[in-house]
Amino acid sequence: MLAGGAARRLGGADKPGVRVGGRALLDRVLTACAGARTTVVVAGPRPTVRPVIWSREEPPGGGPLAALAAGLRHTTADRVVLLSADLPFLDHRTVRGLLAPLGHGATADGVLLTDADGRDQPLVAAYRTASLRRELAVLTGRHRDLAGLPLRRLTGSLDLTRIPGPVASFDCDTWDDIATARARIREHGHVLDEWISAVKDELGIDLDVDTGVLLDLARDAAHGVARPAAPLTTFLVGYAAAHAGGGPEAVAEAARKATALALRWADEDTPDATAPAPPAGTAPETRPDAG
Repeated sequence: MLAGGAARRLGGADKPGVRVGGRALLDRVLTACAGARTTVVVAGPRPTVRPVIWSREEPPGGGPLAALAAGLRHTTADRVVLLSADLPFLDHRTVRGLLAPLGHGATADGVLLTDADGRDQPLVAAYRTASLRRELAVLTGRHRDLAGLPLRRLTGSLDLTRIPGPVASFDCDTWDDIATARARIREHGHVLDEWISAVKDELGIDLDVDTGVLLDLARDAAHGVARPAAPLTTFLVGYAAAHAGGGPEAVAEAARKATALALRWADEDTPDATAPAPPAGTAPETRPDAG
């Protein structure tokens, strides 16, 4: 992952540390790569959401080719995912989608996303490590110093597969881009997933659960018991799941039990439809006058 740019269009701000949805851009990209065996970040060290290997290009600020060469020194994998650190909408599904076409029997050197205008995004891509090392060796033989050379000098010689990815390839080069990203994650169709991801990062939780089950539970607890019961019940479900060993199955089972209880609770607040009706013509029982 390359995170050492100068961010000139952001006025020299620390771009990897700019927050979108409460999380640093770098941490958002690291979360999308959580399944990687080794994660190398080419930049100056900083606190991150999970451990990484730090590397530095020579000279610092020498550009993407120099940074790529520095990062490759720390991996023995046969495939690598090359990413910039300013991709707010990258997710693990996209990362897996980049790697899949490079599986057994494939011949391409790499797979990259194209943006909304159809342009190649070589910093949202997966490559065969051998192909990168081969082309880096060629360029080093020609120029000795990779500093300042554009990445297309390398990628232009590769056999690449392209996948449209207008959202995942969206990068934040300007403050307007940052504002756009911050606005999008608050839209109705995205805000819940974004919030759950942020909370899991903040708490150090790596657990995928069916949020729909929890939302249904919260609804039933709020409507059938009382509104404050919703957050308290979902907390207790999480606590119970942890005691049961954790994992999606434990959460689902605890949620099922709590949902059934909430429904039974709500049923008691309605007339019992199974109770026998009084015989026709029977007058309701009355108490005799006390006087």
